Amino acid sequence: MEALLLGVGLLLGAYVLVYYNLVKAPPCRGLASLRGRTAVVTGANSGIGKMTALELARRGARVVLACRSRERGEAAAFDLRQESGNNEVIFMALDLASLASVRAFATAFLSSEPRLDILIHNAGISSCGRTREPFNLLLRVNHIGPFLLTHLLLPRLKRSAPSRVVVVSSAAHRRGRLDFTRLDRPVVGWRQELRAYADSKLANVLFARELATQLEGTGVTCYAAHPGPVNSDLFLRHVPGWLRPLLRPLAWLVLRAPRGGAQTPLYCALQEGIEPLSGRYFANCHVEEVPPAARDDRAAHRLWEASRKLAGLGPGEDAESDEDSQPEDPGTPSSPSSPHPEEPTASELYPSPQSSTTDWSTVTRRIPVKAELEPQAC
Repeated sequence: MEALLLGVGLLLGAYVLVYYNLVKAPPCRGLASLRGRTAVVTGANSGIGKMTALELARRGARVVLACRSRERGEAAAFDLRQESGNNEVIFMALDLASLASVRAFATAFLSSEPRLDILIHNAGISSCGRTREPFNLLLRVNHIGPFLLTHLLLPRLKRSAPSRVVVVSSAAHRRGRLDFTRLDRPVVGWRQELRAYADSKLANVLFARELATQLEGTGVTCYAAHPGPVNSDLFLRHVPGWLRPLLRPLAWLVLRAPRGGAQTPLYCALQEGIEPLSGRYFANCHVEEVPPAARDDRAAHRLWEASRKLAGLGPGEDAESDEDSQPEDPGTPSSPSSPHPEEPTASELYPSPQSSTTDWSTVTRRIPVKAELEPQAC
């Protein structure tokens, strides 16, 4: 009996050590108030995205839930309004697998929302499921869709600067190896899916790095964020039904709750003073060093150019300029900008009382890569 009790005690002690050192996430203590600011969170109808949106709403932000399912998105928006006490939580349809849907969302958003302070790319998939597409679905949803959405919303981000872009990545990026000769090839079988998922997460890290270079000096900063091991829908979505009852208790014990998984993305979105770390990868609310493949500037720029082609961005979309893309005042991050003098016509998809001229202009320019900062201790 004594040996049994000793064994149980050791197991509990080991679990406590693992929980507090690896599972439990440090709380985000960034900006207390976001009143007057607007945030977009993709995939915010459940899991990490929903908890991220809840915290932003509690701090007073106007939050747009960009989700594929109208039913689930509107239900989530209702829940978040009730729980946060903030009525400025709305749903807008976005399917990252469809470039047309991404463009429609951008048009609707630019037509109805005068500012964009925080853009969080949370939505993602880990498997193709039963869907068969003539392209790499994992790369499309996890990287190309967010790449295009960022590109289309950049003018509004610049006009609202200082503003931030957060790309939710994963530690799986360490297993990624981008093959530019077959970047968009369809994925077949679970082995290819595992590889494609890791590759898409590596693309997230490289995207944040190159985006930081492209946007240096604009007042827009960007970060890749690893939420940690999270017990979310993404974890169990593609697990066979008979296996889920067995995995749920284990997941509850060793994986973070979605609220814990939201802490690092929130840190990247809200923490003051991390602007010099734009383009870096964060985990557990600290900057973390990445392997050589994830800090290869040549690969990051090559991915940028390949992504432009896969997203269907033509040269003309880069040639246009945005007169209102300059930062308002980097020294006063809390002050909302004045409304655009020319309000665009509202989209039929998302009618709004506000209107302005739809702004499709985008500016991307190559800037010399800034010096690498020393990583903070985790």
